[in-house]
Amino acid sequence: MPILSVSDLVQQFPIAGSKAVVRAVNGVSFELEQGETLALVGESGSGKTTIGRCVLGLIRPTAGAIVYRGHEMGGRRSVRSAELRGKLQLVFQEPAESLNPRLRLFELIDEPLRALQVNRAERERRVRAAARRGGLAESLLELYPAEISMGLQQRVGIARAMISEPEIVVLDEPTSALDPTARAEIIDLLIQIQRDLGTAYVFISHDLSAVRHISHRVAVLYLGMIVEQGPSATLFAQPSHPYSVGLLSSVLLPNPKLKRETQIRLEGEIPSPIDLPKACYLAGRCPLVQARCRERMPAVESVEPGHMVRCYRHREVARQEQAVDYFARFQEEAERILGAGMPPREKRPAIQ
Repeated sequence: MPILSVSDLVQQFPIAGSKAVVRAVNGVSFELEQGETLALVGESGSGKTTIGRCVLGLIRPTAGAIVYRGHEMGGRRSVRSAELRGKLQLVFQEPAESLNPRLRLFELIDEPLRALQVNRAERERRVRAAARRGGLAESLLELYPAEISMGLQQRVGIARAMISEPEIVVLDEPTSALDPTARAEIIDLLIQIQRDLGTAYVFISHDLSAVRHISHRVAVLYLGMIVEQGPSATLFAQPSHPYSVGLLSSVLLPNPKLKRETQIRLEGEIPSPIDLPKACYLAGRCPLVQARCRERMPAVESVEPGHMVRCYRHREVARQEQAVDYFARFQEEAERILGAGMPPREKRPAIQ
């Protein structure tokens, strides 16, 4: 049984002074296994962060079901419930803004334990253990957030989230504010913590290189709808939805030879989330569009076990695309150049 199941999630936001609504999330469904990382990717406004906040109970969904450990969330059963407190956590995008500048690092990491009413001696032990797990020297615990780098601030945020040993952590763009070195260190830290604790991650990011390295599965979102979902290695090597192809081919890796060559070009404007098309949301931009694409929404089809896509012409898309994972190739090349003489980084095992 999955640790988390999201079914037909819908989130709409009313517009003041109008009967119209912003349709931020439109029928999203996915499952999350224990110890697994599911990445949510897509352009800004695709609904990634809104989904994460719905999962945590920070926003009440308009419709749909969120089931954690076999029990539906909602009403009195939320992350604030005594039985669930500390089981679901969040790591924020901007570490400096998520840390109280008036509290020492020790007090910041200690916050969840105080909410859980853990005694002082146990809190002291667990804070220091969480700091070590997060790669923070104990001497830093007496400092304030403004006295440390942004990379260390994010380590504090991770230590604070992990101190209650949660089963699920939503990571909302945890590396976007960091320099490349700190970004790589944080990704490796998250992988190690997951290996040690068996924590499941919902990883929200624009950084597709980080997504490829950390995730077991990827869900591609377009205008609040999952258009393709599957194993990370499969989706990055041979995407089956035109939008997935466009997303992957838009990334410029620091090697001109490692770029996805494709005949699929997405042109035109993105539809407004206030007035979405009645059929396929991508029809107005897709070069493979047919009449049926404008008449009704494509159903979700299974390409292979665990790999789903919402497109009438997904087989043609897959046939057109050369099955090459350029992100994995770049990672291997970077490790070869930068890590000469060092053991290779461990590959992410698949979640069965």
